[in-house]
Amino acid sequence: GVIIAIENPDGIYNTATLDKIKNLTRELGKMAEINKNDVISLYTSDNIIGTEDGMDVKSFYKQSPRTPEKLAELRKNVRNNEMVFGRIVSDDETVSVIVASIDDDVFSQQFYRNILKLAKSFEGPEKLYVAGTPIVEGTMAYLGPQDMKKMVPIVIVIITLVLLIVLRSVRNTIFTLLVVLFSTIWTFGLMAAVGIPIYAVSTMIPVMLIAIGVAYGIHLYSHLELHLRENPNDDKQIAITNMLKSMWKPVMMTSVTTAVGFLSLLTSEVYPIKYFGIFTAFGVMLAMVFSLVLIPSGIMVFGMPRHKSAKVLKQSSKSPASFRLADAIVRYKILTPLLTAIIIVTALYGIGRIWINSSFLEKFEKDSDIVLTDQFINEHFGGTSTLNVIIESDKPNRWKQPDVLRAISRLQSDVETLSMVGNSFSLADYLQRMNKVMHADNDDYNIIPDSKELIAQYLLLYEMSGDPENLWKVVDYHYSKANLTFQIKSDNSKVIKNVIARIENHRPDFESLNLKLNYAGSGYKALVFTDLILEGQIKSLVISLFIIIILLSVMFRKVWVGLIGSIPIILTALISFGVMGLLNIPLSTTTALLSSIAMGIGIDYAVHFIERYRIYAAETSDKATTIRLTMQHSGRAIAYNALVVIAGFLVLLFSVFPPNRQLGALVSLNMFTSFLGTLTIMLLLLAKSNLYFKSGKESK
Repeated sequence: GVIIAIENPDGIYNTATLDKIKNLTRELGKMAEINKNDVISLYTSDNIIGTEDGMDVKSFYKQSPRTPEKLAELRKNVRNNEMVFGRIVSDDETVSVIVASIDDDVFSQQFYRNILKLAKSFEGPEKLYVAGTPIVEGTMAYLGPQDMKKMVPIVIVIITLVLLIVLRSVRNTIFTLLVVLFSTIWTFGLMAAVGIPIYAVSTMIPVMLIAIGVAYGIHLYSHLELHLRENPNDDKQIAITNMLKSMWKPVMMTSVTTAVGFLSLLTSEVYPIKYFGIFTAFGVMLAMVFSLVLIPSGIMVFGMPRHKSAKVLKQSSKSPASFRLADAIVRYKILTPLLTAIIIVTALYGIGRIWINSSFLEKFEKDSDIVLTDQFINEHFGGTSTLNVIIESDKPNRWKQPDVLRAISRLQSDVETLSMVGNSFSLADYLQRMNKVMHADNDDYNIIPDSKELIAQYLLLYEMSGDPENLWKVVDYHYSKANLTFQIKSDNSKVIKNVIARIENHRPDFESLNLKLNYAGSGYKALVFTDLILEGQIKSLVISLFIIIILLSVMFRKVWVGLIGSIPIILTALISFGVMGLLNIPLSTTTALLSSIAMGIGIDYAVHFIERYRIYAAETSDKATTIRLTMQHSGRAIAYNALVVIAGFLVLLFSVFPPNRQLGALVSLNMFTSFLGTLTIMLLLLAKSNLYFKSGKESK
């Protein structure tokens, strides 16, 4: 729920501060998204006290006390009530919290803004802190678009500079950028048209499309330049026809395989990731269409780019760098498999250390307001993250039995010994309080009564004297289902798992009493979220790899090509997750996209390289020449492509979310390893397989 802490350094026991607690509680209860019975504060809490006639349940105050005597009485009542002191009022009595529970489906950006605006209106001289899982998620949803506004201009500047260096033409750079600009606009236009909101992960879509889209322009212009070197007298129509005839197929194939890589994210149970996959795939296909239309059209209208003829290049005594690289890779062909094996072993060790974390707070800087607010509330109270244990029985009135209540009390006492668990609350707390006040506030009686009849009497007295709505928050009307709430000082998945592991130690005790345990609450939902991420990641990884192998096999009509073409991507995924494990980078909503992104983008390299290798093998029937020419054509374009993609993803280092910065660094690493794997291990496997050479005709 939403947690609002009101701090007064001079203490909360003054009329003005108590008025603010009361009025803010009322205002929250008036909001359409909040049920007034679900707002807990000092103003709404029950004070269970003993009287001469038995037991009475009163509110701590209806009207704010205005005399020193009344204020002192209120302070005394709070201090004497362990259900409130330290839970709703801090131990130093300078902070009080208001907790408003909301349903998952009512949260919206407007509600988020209204909460912040309402809290702001009550400040002065008191300071208000707004926290809770909905607020953290709302802050992320707000900062996401703001982060995108900051990153996209930086992406454009860096990509433009790199393209100018690579393409050596302002005109070519402009048309390449137009391709990615139009595909980005159309993608977000479609999102708006179908009513899909921008999630935190959605902020990466333009970065992806810019980084991916420029690859098509680079390959097209690179082919055109190489063609004009050999055929300097061709007019633009002949040159464009050759470019499209030679490049439409690999561009189309890379678009399809890239889109498939992103569409594999549809297997995820997390909708923001599903949407990310769908719309990024849509943008990739648009980029393909625009590149095959805009770039040729631009050349027809504005003329061909400047180029060096083959005669000028031949004046140099040195062979091209691409030839020398190809020769070196073949010459030291034993070194590549050896290094690959070492890297795989190291990566597998790192993969064994990967852990999952869906913490929302850890997506922010440690000194950000939202993190500092969370720390402040955790320091003064039980914690901002909750884990609910729902304990059920098939029989009514089961929670009026002493043995059952003692079991839940033992569970609370045990789990509260964990350092990250602040406190807990259940029906047992009510009954211990009732038993104590019915024995003249004697602490020796702060225990569960031995008699089920006495327990039933206490509960009946409470229902008659107090507000039953408060009781129904910890037990149902038939006393067959109980709700135990643990407050936890972190939403880190490891912390939540440790708490659940401690609770599970008590499961046999509850099962012996014929009780069932289930979990709920913001902390548990975060844990389920991580499981969905892992499950979706494994599915998308396997499915995308399987489909890509099939697509490559069909496209090139050879199963071995599909297998060989997938090897650089498999190695890239292994290295990526291995590095995550070695550097203690958790799998999260952003880093979980890693393997699909690596496959979606990295497969481009394999497709272009294999297609050009096939063409040169058919033209020359000489393996050494084929390797050299392929390295000069596709190898060069792939190197340029990798440079631009890496530059694009490194922009994520400027993100306000640390996981996004990790993603930028890891995807850049992926692109480098995909590029390196394609030009080394895949090249050697193609050469060794003799796929496009008949035996005895490998060289002339």
